[in-house]
Amino acid sequence: MPDLSDLPNIDPAYFPVIDFSHYASANDDGHPPRILILYGSLRDRSYSRFSAEEAERLLTAMGADVRIFDPTGLPAPDSVEPDHPKVAELRDLAFWSEGMVWSTPERHGAMTGIMKTQIDWLPLSLGGVRPTQGRALALMQVCGGSQSFNAVNQLRILGRWMRMVTIPNQSSVAKAWDEFDDNGRMKPSPYYNRIVDVMEELVKFTLMVRGRDAILTNRYSERVESAAALSARVNQPKL
Repeated sequence: MPDLSDLPNIDPAYFPVIDFSHYASANDDGHPPRILILYGSLRDRSYSRFSAEEAERLLTAMGADVRIFDPTGLPAPDSVEPDHPKVAELRDLAFWSEGMVWSTPERHGAMTGIMKTQIDWLPLSLGGVRPTQGRALALMQVCGGSQSFNAVNQLRILGRWMRMVTIPNQSSVAKAWDEFDDNGRMKPSPYYNRIVDVMEELVKFTLMVRGRDAILTNRYSERVESAAALSARVNQPKL
């Protein structure tokens, strides 16, 4: 049984104990799923960060290896070279990960600028390797008022553009200011239970996708393009 001492809202009798072998490919070595979490607010009392931290605790209890990226100091896209320390840190974590969680506030009916900045720094391709293609993705948002899904819907579009496998479930926490205590811990509620659902689904999808991404993302159009490039190279006229 996992250690649930830091999860006071959880009923141990129903907490998901995930058997990796039920979801992983035949040649999977069984290592913990590597999950990167991004959040979209720099406030001291950031509810998207609190949600991300709750997700980290849940994922860890489910057997995942989790990293949270702190976006403080991340420059605007294209304002610096990619070797900037914060950009390099983010990209290294993206390469390391096998799944991701994106957690953002909804501001003016959309995701925040710092959330989009992090995603914009993730390249579709770098050195022939795609740091997001084929990775599982879970989406969460926090709302200052009534429940909305504008931000997660936008993130779902971005996940598709990044060629990620976005899981069906998602989380949207209404009136987030009333859902966390003074220590930044989430109170028991259906919103909390939904985050548990989302993290459980993410672990399962991450296990199902990893080791199979080369097969799942193999595309006719790219095979044709690669064949044409090879033909052009080997049939160059002699100089």
